[in-house]
Amino acid sequence: MATTSAAQRREQANRDYDAFLEGCPTRELLSRLTDKWVALVIPALAGGPLRHGELARRIAGVSQKMLTQTLRTLERDGLVTRTVTVSVPVRVDYALTPLGHELFPVMVAIKNWAETHMDRVFDARIQFDARP
Repeated sequence: MATTSAAQRREQANRDYDAFLEGCPTRELLSRLTDKWVALVIPALAGGPLRHGELARRIAGVSQKMLTQTLRTLERDGLVTRTVTVSVPVRVDYALTPLGHELFPVMVAIKNWAETHMDRVFDARIQFDARP
C-alpha cells in the first residue's frame, strides 16, 4: 500500500470538494459565508483590528450575542484572529487572517453589488407582487 504525503492528501481533497454533492463540507462553509453578519464583519475588519464594541458600533443592528457567535465561527474557520492584551480592562482585538484577507474582495463585491442594485431588486419585487 502506497502512502501519500500531506500535500498529496490536500490536493486530492481539493479535487473531491463539490458543493453540489449533498455531503460536501463546503456546503456548511458556504452557508456560514452567506450569513449577513459574516458578510458585514469581514469588510468591517478589512481596515485593521477592531474591538468587539467598535465592531458593534460599525455594524448597526447586530446584537452582542450574534456578533460574538459570528466572531467565534470566523475564528474557528481561520478567517479571524482574536488577540487578548492583558491590561485593565482586558483588551480584545479581532483581525482578519491572511485567509480572511483573501475572502475580503469577494465579500465586499457582494456587499457593493447589493448596495448598487437594491433599487432594481425593489422594482422586481413590486412587479412580482403585482402579478395576478
